[in-house]
Amino acid sequence: MRYIYNPSTDPAFNLAAEEWLLTRSGDEIFMLWRNRPAVIVGRNQNTLAEIDEAFTRERGIPVVRRLSGGGAVFHDLGNINFTFINNGNPSEGLDFERFTVPIQQALRSMGVECVFSGRNDLLIEGRKFSGNAQHFHAGRILHHGTLLFASDMADLSGALRVDPEKYRDKAVKSVRSRVTNISSHLQAPMEVTEFIAALMGFVSGGASPEDMALTGAEAATIEELADQRYRTWDWNFGSSPAYNFEKRTRTEGGLLDVNLYVKKGRILKARLFGDYFGVRDVDALEERLIGSRHERGELEARLAGVDLDEYLHDVTLPVLLNCLF
Repeated sequence: MRYIYNPSTDPAFNLAAEEWLLTRSGDEIFMLWRNRPAVIVGRNQNTLAEIDEAFTRERGIPVVRRLSGGGAVFHDLGNINFTFINNGNPSEGLDFERFTVPIQQALRSMGVECVFSGRNDLLIEGRKFSGNAQHFHAGRILHHGTLLFASDMADLSGALRVDPEKYRDKAVKSVRSRVTNISSHLQAPMEVTEFIAALMGFVSGGASPEDMALTGAEAATIEELADQRYRTWDWNFGSSPAYNFEKRTRTEGGLLDVNLYVKKGRILKARLFGDYFGVRDVDALEERLIGSRHERGELEARLAGVDLDEYLHDVTLPVLLNCLF
């Protein structure tokens, strides 16, 4: 098995690294890595239905889709991610627990008692500190999991807070759990970098750190894949399943009900209802929305220069944009 410590904290690069190692390398892999603050959504999720769009946008928190299924998670530098890539047959089915055994053993060696629970979680004293997911490709299994070590719980809850009534779809929904940090349960204080070194040392059996880096050629190819997929709106948002979006907002101009039908990230139908006033038929405004990505920047560009007051009296562009998310 090849042991890799990936020091990058770029979520797009790191998820691209997983894909490249799964699809382009024949090695069996164990890798540790971290992301700077980011929201990572599951392969089958509706991205906008999982995040607080204003929260992530205002704080510049990237939102990136991963290859595997499961729910959305918040990553920061206090969260460690582990990846196993093994040769295996999908017909064997999903088996989350066996890949977590080395992690459980490592934690117990540090005095932290933990258990596997439910479908894909690890718990300490009944609280979740690790969620796991898997993806199969051409006779190979990608298993990855989170390890909350010293994550900022306030950011975690804020980035993933969303009104569930706004979206009607068949996408996989995230399930929120009571969570805890590993650092709160250690017998002696430990920095996150010390914990990473201890975990890698245990799982690898003391492999040399000098042998754990990606090569320059690997990193360059992974960077290309990150640009092609993991940094694109089409992958991170446009790959969401079709959905209906509904939102009711009380504005200065009156009540505004927005109804959108979105497929492959683009608005195919748009209706604006309410008790607002206007001198022009709102149909023309609805037509401007059709064909646009359900994305704030593109919608803002489409509506720039439109005299909104003629359609929706006392509704400004920033207010209307907020009604569309």
